[in-house]
Amino acid sequence: MVIAVIAIAAIGVVLVRAASRTAVAPDRSTSGPPAVPVSVATASRTDLPIRIAALGSVTAFNTVTVRPRVDGQLMRVPFQEGQFVQKGELLAEIDPRPFQVQLEQAQGQLAKDQATLANARVDLVRYQTLLSQDSIASQNVDAQKSMVAQLEASLKVDQAAVDSAQLNLTYSRVTAPLSGRVGLRLVDVGNVVSASTTTGLVVITQIEPIAVVFTLPEDALRKVLPRIRGGASLPVDAFDRSGTTKLATGSVLTVDNQIDQTTGTVRVKAVFENHDHALFPSQFVNIQLLADTARDRLVVPAAAVQHGPDGQFIYVVRDGKAVVHPVQVADIQADRASISSGVTEGDVVITDGVDRLKEGSPVEVRR
Repeated sequence: MVIAVIAIAAIGVVLVRAASRTAVAPDRSTSGPPAVPVSVATASRTDLPIRIAALGSVTAFNTVTVRPRVDGQLMRVPFQEGQFVQKGELLAEIDPRPFQVQLEQAQGQLAKDQATLANARVDLVRYQTLLSQDSIASQNVDAQKSMVAQLEASLKVDQAAVDSAQLNLTYSRVTAPLSGRVGLRLVDVGNVVSASTTTGLVVITQIEPIAVVFTLPEDALRKVLPRIRGGASLPVDAFDRSGTTKLATGSVLTVDNQIDQTTGTVRVKAVFENHDHALFPSQFVNIQLLADTARDRLVVPAAAVQHGPDGQFIYVVRDGKAVVHPVQVADIQADRASISSGVTEGDVVITDGVDRLKEGSPVEVRR
């Protein structure tokens, strides 16, 4: 009997524990799906810059190949390769002695003809006096007048020869026609250079300021041209090849006068001060043109905008659940989207984790 009582008690304990476990265990058949972790942002009103991205190439504002204007031996090249030179600075010197001799010869001929002219004028006055006394034929006076006129014309020729010799002597000193950076020297000292050479002495590129030429699609003209015609200065930012490092900021200078029909684009030139020489001629750059600024726009992160068979939509958090809101997107700039309808200011929109969502899915906001 004792054994039977113990057995009955043990069975009772086992039944009580089983009933307790059954009562505590949740009914998994009636629980909902787990919450989806998501990242969110708040729709807000702000000014949205309208930027146009483009690819451009840096172009020197002016490029000059310095060539000699006279023939002669190159005596001196005082500049250093890669040096920044100012307008009028001496770049090379050609042997000036032949031109100095030509100048002295021209000056001597001029002095000789001046003396001859002076003597002819004295004779003319004498002949005119004799003619008034009826002591000489008028034909002699006329001949002397012609002689004076001929010598006066010779003086003009002599003066032109002097000016030409002086000009050649000036050309023996080759100076910089503009301020800029010189390239590699193309001719060494001691060589005989000629005015007919095609290679030149050195190439100068103007890099302050400097230009960037880039192309825009023809559809972008409706945003750019009205502001340019209105006198607005459109800011332009130049970035490196990766598009991450900003190199310089400038402004639009002008737009080309025609559209390239093969590409449907138009060329635009922007100017940059380039005091730090961050831009280099023929360098490839990424361009961001600030075409306009949209005022007081409802803006959400661009990642929140989704595309479906019925158009664009956004998931909005309502009472811990994801609710689909069809939207009209006015514009997308970089990582922000301007919404014209479908979302109101202050709505919490989902920006990450949308691939696991559907209408009514419970969400858990990640902090």
